[in-house]
Amino acid sequence: MAEIHQVTKWANALIALHLAPEDWTIGFDNAKRRAGVCMYGPKRISLSRYHIASASDDDIHQTLLHEVAHAMAGPAAGHGQLWKDTAQRIGYIGTRTYPKSIADDVAPWVGTCPAGHAYYRHQRPKQAMACGKCSRGFNSKHTIAWLQREISATTRQAARVSGARPSPLE
Repeated sequence: MAEIHQVTKWANALIALHLAPEDWTIGFDNAKRRAGVCMYGPKRISLSRYHIASASDDDIHQTLLHEVAHAMAGPAAGHGQLWKDTAQRIGYIGTRTYPKSIADDVAPWVGTCPAGHAYYRHQRPKQAMACGKCSRGFNSKHTIAWLQREISATTRQAARVSGARPSPLE
């Protein structure tokens, strides 16, 4: 788990190596469903504070490489072959999307299906949902039961900044 000042150094080094440091900047946001983003208009790479607080240094470095590859390949590349080739060339070894949860530990809505599969949401689900692991499409036998847990502002801040984990009942 890295500190933001350390991630800033890593990002700036990658930007200096692969991009134009006078054009591209690094930033941090409070995204809960993605690890990072490349914004072509403002020429800014942004990482989730939640991701930084909970991911390993290697995962953070891979996220930076992923986003730098987007910046290098350009907005039309998406996750296509040009992006894949660019990402591989600069040392990225991950997948198209980040395979782990970003901020499930601070999601106020926790759902479980009858088989025990867990789901996390940051907003209250608006309609009945069925477990996608137990059934293709909606099947009422696999309806997810949702419970709201209280996540204090202090706990949310701690998770975003230091990687502290709230208890499931908090």
